[in-house]
Amino acid sequence: MGIYLKLFEVLFPVFFIIGIGYYLGKKNPNLDTDFITNFAGNIGSPAMVFYSITTTGITFGIFIEYFWYSLVVITGFSLVGIIFLKFLKKDIITELPPFILPNTGNMGLPLCLFAYGSQGLGIAATISSLVILFHFTLGVFLASKKLNLDLLLKSPSVYAIVISIIFLYYDLEVPLFLVNTTMMLTYAVIFLILMSLGIALTRFKVFSFKSALISSIARVIIGPIIGFILIKYFNLTGFAAGVLLIQCSMPSAVLTY
Repeated sequence: MGIYLKLFEVLFPVFFIIGIGYYLGKKNPNLDTDFITNFAGNIGSPAMVFYSITTTGITFGIFIEYFWYSLVVITGFSLVGIIFLKFLKKDIITELPPFILPNTGNMGLPLCLFAYGSQGLGIAATISSLVILFHFTLGVFLASKKLNLDLLLKSPSVYAIVISIIFLYYDLEVPLFLVNTTMMLTYAVIFLILMSLGIALTRFKVFSFKSALISSIARVIIGPIIGFILIKYFNLTGFAAGVLLIQCSMPSAVLTY
């Protein structure tokens, strides 16, 4: 009974806030979410990345360790995804992103926060950092069939990752005013992003329901399996292993569609 109560405590806040957004989106189909998008992309998400990485107790060594684990996981997603799409005779270039880029930000970060506290948030942000970089490099390359680094260089979240790594590498103490500011922005953006996800679900159009369904189901089945294999192979334990499994289990990011 205890494990089900824990699951409820972790999942309820996330899906409740998504439900609020879905209700508002249904009630007002013309609801303008530009403010949320601009705030999250330019201020909220960079603040969340910085706060999650620099103030939750993770070290530079832990960051690098789980950054590489994440790279191994995404490589595994890619290989299995290519085989899966080849077997189904699908277009690998256009349909591979949903396999390799899980929603480690919008859903993964709050779930890990509620499940494992601030330390879980730090590991989750480390994993999400790599996914963010892949969104603006590999994701863009697969979508447009050309590598465009302009989006990467214009992304505030990328600079937040770089600054966070510098703080970790030199073991710099984050000023209290910056901790408090980024903490408030982090919790604000978590709420707004989850709510905007609910709103987006009311406007989500799938041009090929069968392909989207196959990709989504395969993602949530393949993801945990690869995560579990990685945890066993490297003998990972504790909350960090749990965070890695949660992030691997996330559904495809909306941006991949």
